[in-house]
Amino acid sequence: MSTAKIKTSLHQIVSAYKSRLSQYDDQIFETTPPIGGWSYSEVYAHIFDASLLSLIALDGCVKGKGEIRKTHIAVKFILFFGSFPPAQKYKVPKRLEDRIKKITKTEALDFILEFEKSLEMVYPGIAVADKTIKTKHPRLGYLNAKQWFRFIEIHLKHHLKQLLRIEESFKQ
Repeated sequence: MSTAKIKTSLHQIVSAYKSRLSQYDDQIFETTPPIGGWSYSEVYAHIFDASLLSLIALDGCVKGKGEIRKTHIAVKFILFFGSFPPAQKYKVPKRLEDRIKKITKTEALDFILEFEKSLEMVYPGIAVADKTIKTKHPRLGYLNAKQWFRFIEIHLKHHLKQLLRIEESFKQ
């Protein structure tokens, strides 16, 4: 998939996050859902914090601050198909666990806006980045700039589905 298509997709996904954010009741936003797990608040904190960290890693590739490493074949399949394998529960990497916290809707919107601004800053470099220069993802191994970009899209979509499950649990 081209970087232009990924960027368009990212804008659509982020718009969906914004739209949902405006619909959530302030109190429910920080409430643990009936199904357990993360609240809306924690999902937003995680996904936009992780996306910002991913943009930093992507920018490192653009600036040539990575390593020449191979990307695992299983990761290439994830990136090609645009989703994580189904029926598998993923845990946030240990080093990111402590970063997940409950935030307000205002803080969530600030996170989204910071992500959008950072995305616009790093985007032009993706096309010219050396494909052999990669930085390490805590779970997926080494990714180049374009792979990081695709990962961000996949990860945002993955957690959008999580928001839908939380919404359904509050309706029951």
